[in-house]
Amino acid sequence: MTETPVHRESLPTLLSGAAATSASHPELDNWRSLPISQQPTWRNDPGYDAAIAELSMVPPLVFAGEVDVLRSRLAEAAQGRAFLLQGGDCAETFEAATADKISARVRTLLQMAVVLTYGASVPVIKMGRMAGQFAKPRSSNDETRNGVTLPAYRGDMVNGFDFTPESRRHDPARMVRAYHTSASTLNLIRAFTQGGFADLRLVHHWNKGFTSNPSHSRYESLAREIDRAVRFMDACGADFEALKRVEFFASHEALLLDYERALTRVDSRTGQPYDTSGHFLWIGERTRDLDSAHVDFLSRVRNPIGVKLGPTTSAEDALALIDRLDPNREPGRLTFITRMGARNIREKLPSLVEKVTASGAQVLWVTDPMHGNTVTSPNGYKTRNFDDVMDEVRGFFEVHDSLGTFPGGLHVEMTGDDVAECLGGADPVDQEAFVEGYESVCDPRLNHMQSLEMAFLVAGALSRRS
Repeated sequence: MTETPVHRESLPTLLSGAAATSASHPELDNWRSLPISQQPTWRNDPGYDAAIAELSMVPPLVFAGEVDVLRSRLAEAAQGRAFLLQGGDCAETFEAATADKISARVRTLLQMAVVLTYGASVPVIKMGRMAGQFAKPRSSNDETRNGVTLPAYRGDMVNGFDFTPESRRHDPARMVRAYHTSASTLNLIRAFTQGGFADLRLVHHWNKGFTSNPSHSRYESLAREIDRAVRFMDACGADFEALKRVEFFASHEALLLDYERALTRVDSRTGQPYDTSGHFLWIGERTRDLDSAHVDFLSRVRNPIGVKLGPTTSAEDALALIDRLDPNREPGRLTFITRMGARNIREKLPSLVEKVTASGAQVLWVTDPMHGNTVTSPNGYKTRNFDDVMDEVRGFFEVHDSLGTFPGGLHVEMTGDDVAECLGGADPVDQEAFVEGYESVCDPRLNHMQSLEMAFLVAGALSRRS
């Protein structure tokens, strides 16, 4: 990882009101003097100070009490009594933050969760890569097309996708737009998950539509089992009114520390700092260096946090990250999201799990089967093969089964729409479909049907463990 030392001055005096709320936590700004990578070049932009000032004064997007609830739920998962389902866009866009697209993503996650709950026989924690996933790390700072070189697209929070100098400029005002788009997204999510949209019977009815497709007939028996369970609950007088509402949490990669720091607030109940941009935040594979700004900043907030671990991660790396991010060994505090690739998962994961478990740390183990399986199709599209994705999931379960540890969750890039971005599946997508159906501005996502197929396959693996 290439690191660029960045030394920032103190925020301007017009932030004094917000700064006063964290006056007792000066360590929150320690990251400013540490090596940092994957950051925009906007510090000297005339609009930078105004954007930071506004973000420092706006209401929180999430609340400390909600964050505490999630931490307790993740503690249950770390101890094998719950399962985490985390999914959503690779990179959210402002344009796609519509009611239809948000509801489609929420609906797909709810459908997956019902199937996984039945398979695992434990509660499923529902978490979206939503309401904040507007920035992405990139392998190169620049992009060249037809001899023209411009800054790489880093997500709508930083610049635009259009290949023009105006669009690709790093614009700090986009952080403010990302905040407001996240707020409206969270408002819709709360309405959907608390207003009857999440009714168990309705979600199960949607899944019947999935299994009625002849391509998915292999999943009919599991769907029938779920149907019998729902009817049994109904006959027993289950409180379906209570089952119309579900907890739903928001997460994103905490990549842009200008944004994350500006939205950090000190909880009046406890005096502890919370990053109120999301309930759950994670550090990416490219920014997890032990002495980096990202690790330092997230070590100081009370949110539950995740770290992506790729195939080069050593057991020593993992243990050192635990010492920095979870020194008190608090269940629910730290999640390791492994992204090894199907070819590496069975070889690379066991030593990590063995040595972390032997240390006494209670981390939550989650698989990200997407990022280690990215390839380029013959017609030039970045894609993933559904069979490879599922092979990594199977490998993840096999490793934990062999070690007697708990495979605690699934982290996927997916959408509720019928896009064509990942190859294969029971109702297969081929590369010719990319021409009309490829919509992602960054990485390929599972479409609605592929996401549900994954849920049925994982539910089968979970049910065999119980």
